Amino acid sequence: MTGWISKLAGIVCLSAMALIVGISAGRAASVSPQAWSAYKDAFLDPGGRIIDTGNGNISHSEGQGYGMWLAVLSDNIADFELIWSFTRTELLVRDDGLSAWKWDPRTRPHVTDINNATDGDILIAYALALAAGQWNRQDYAEASAAIASAILKKTVVQRGGRTLLLPAASGFGEDDRKDGPVVNPSYLIFEAFPVLNLVAPSPLWKAIADDGAAQVGAFAFSDRKLPADWVSVKTKPQPAAGFPPEFGYNAVRIPLYLARAKTGSPELLARLKSGMTLDDGAAGTFDLKSGAVKDVLSDPGYRVIPALADCVAGGSTIPAELKNFQPTLYYPSTLHLLALSFLARNNGECR
Repeated sequence: MTGWISKLAGIVCLSAMALIVGISAGRAASVSPQAWSAYKDAFLDPGGRIIDTGNGNISHSEGQGYGMWLAVLSDNIADFELIWSFTRTELLVRDDGLSAWKWDPRTRPHVTDINNATDGDILIAYALALAAGQWNRQDYAEASAAIASAILKKTVVQRGGRTLLLPAASGFGEDDRKDGPVVNPSYLIFEAFPVLNLVAPSPLWKAIADDGAAQVGAFAFSDRKLPADWVSVKTKPQPAAGFPPEFGYNAVRIPLYLARAKTGSPELLARLKSGMTLDDGAAGTFDLKSGAVKDVLSDPGYRVIPALADCVAGGSTIPAELKNFQPTLYYPSTLHLLALSFLARNNGECR
């Protein structure tokens, strides 16, 4: 019986491979060799880990997933394999198919928190699926399918007619917290869901995308009408207890994910752009109780996000100075390359 199950899984995976190859066919690199070289010189160590230079030089599943994704977008299989090798050896150490989220070079053991971060797992699975199609690698497709299936099994719940993506396998559900379920809307990587549906077919992927887009639209806190990083959806959505009630470093990437996936109405993108932009064009993080500015985000990797949202919504084109990539810190540099990759794929046009 086991042999037949394995054969069936192989057939499904081969079918998915054909579809992914079709999606990837003819796609030139959208991250230039020069930009990728600068990025990896700044953040990729020889062992394959992406270093979060703004967070004590730790590594985490999010960073590994981003690194793998950018390696695909730069069409560099050698660097992809290096990052994937570290990821599967050092982070895929849980017994449920998900990744431990945090790896610290200063500690023994290096994994200091065995819980997963669902966005990291999505990024890793998505990058593997894209790599499978781009380089015709069945092993990448199988690895993507395994992680994608684990995401559905361990982090997706249905409550009150809604499909929710939990930020981790433990700690955020209604049995874990008085205000649970708690979600993080920046974990909704919308463009990944149709691709993950190819390797691990399930109607849940579309439900996650549809309900997630509706959630982002409904999360409009303070006069700035912005989503919080962490939101309780137990009853009426509100910033979750125990977390700063802020539009913070997590949420700043929400417009980027919407724009890249061409998801969300022009009105939603315009609202997010307006809410997160300061008078001088910089982005900001905000206290969602008072509306006060917390941090001014002047790095080009942050400033390009509201500019991209505005462009996709039908507004202004991207300022020329934001189209030049020079690495700064890990996180804004990553977001910057993802924004520039989208522009390259769309011939420099947003609409």
